Amino acid sequence: MSRPRPKFEITPDILLRAYSVGLFPMAESRESQSLFWVEPEARGVFPLDRLKISRSLAKAVRSDVFRVVADRDFAATMMGCAARDKTWINAEILRVYGELFARGHAHSIEVYQEGALVGGLYGVSLGAAFFGESMFHVARDASKVALIHLAARLRRGGFRLLDAQFVTPHLAGLGAIEITREDYRRRLAAAVDQTADFSAWPPEIAMSGREALSAATAENDGTNIASL
Repeated sequence: MSRPRPKFEITPDILLRAYSVGLFPMAESRESQSLFWVEPEARGVFPLDRLKISRSLAKAVRSDVFRVVADRDFAATMMGCAARDKTWINAEILRVYGELFARGHAHSIEVYQEGALVGGLYGVSLGAAFFGESMFHVARDASKVALIHLAARLRRGGFRLLDAQFVTPHLAGLGAIEITREDYRRRLAAAVDQTADFSAWPPEIAMSGREALSAATAENDGTNIASL
């Protein structure tokens, strides 16, 4: 992992170039005035054909207790992800990803319950690669539901790579795996050279839980829907 360097300004163009070669920025803390580039030796990815969807999670998705949309409130989603005691999301991260969203290269999944934003995630799209940045929830299963809806939209849009950056026990339970830096670079190069469409399912149209499960698992014998 790279270490902190003197403060520098990241532009959307620099950020996209960095993602295309496997780098992403982080800050040491919310208050930090500097950023540093990260390129993990072991990279986390979600094989889009091998998500692990427990029966209880599938039930939560199908129940439609949540209303799930995309790109509805990107800024609020980022703020939700940053609203924790320790975060790598500082003002500079908020600024540049907001600019990337305005250019159509950053996207969010928002999960609402009774009109309130209770979970979501955001990330970056480049070619047929999607780079998941962060997720949050204040209602049980909301971030997991967001991930299923993200996978559904990515599969519908023809994406080939879903980057998770690092594998945590939580993400591993949903199907994330760890690959070498060299393997990741090969997959990344192939994905960014292809085209995909995040808006294949229009962001302004909510996707039902059944539609999300169908799209996330369609023609996918590898998807694991198992009981806990």
